[in-house]
Amino acid sequence: MKKIKSNRKKAVILAGAICLATIGGISAYLTDYDKTVNQFTVGKVDIQLEEPGWKPEEHTKIEPGKDIQKDPQIKNTGVNDAFVYLEVTVPMADVIAADQEGNRLEQKVQELFSFSAKNSWTKLETKRKTDNVVYVYSYNNILKPEETTESLFDTIKFLNIIEGQLDTQQLDMPVRAYAIQTSYTGGDKGTIPEQAKAAYEKYVNQNRGQEGQVTE
Repeated sequence: MKKIKSNRKKAVILAGAICLATIGGISAYLTDYDKTVNQFTVGKVDIQLEEPGWKPEEHTKIEPGKDIQKDPQIKNTGVNDAFVYLEVTVPMADVIAADQEGNRLEQKVQELFSFSAKNSWTKLETKRKTDNVVYVYSYNNILKPEETTESLFDTIKFLNIIEGQLDTQQLDMPVRAYAIQTSYTGGDKGTIPEQAKAAYEKYVNQNRGQEGQVTE
């Protein structure tokens, strides 16, 4: 009986030693480590104004009533979707013109060129200046990267003025293009033209006094 008790005691002591050894052996935890790099690439709004049909060398001696090929359009060369706009400035002069039958009309200050905008564009505003009228149009679709708008018009018509009034004068009809990102600018409500109008107002405010400001 003594031997049995002695063996049991040894067994208890041995078990305790193993337990202590096990507890004392936990000196490292199971661990892991990972990381993520949140990299962002800044977008870019970039456009190119094109007039593929415009040949300036052919219009150095224009005649009254002549139709002139001029087809302004915008290409999105950036990486962001954009609302795009065309601004056309038409010169004015105090002249006498004739109607289609050749009848002389009264002298008055009037636009020297006329055009018909296509249905894919919406007129946002008309601004009368001293010597010209400025028209602003927005494109009815969001312009995605590498896409090109339909031209605002394909031809312009020179006023059928009576000869001798503007001989040898150089007439300018500037066209300017603008673009603004679609995200967070158009309000995300209403039609595309309505969103484009809201975005245009932001463009005007942001670029007032800068090189890219609209004609005011």
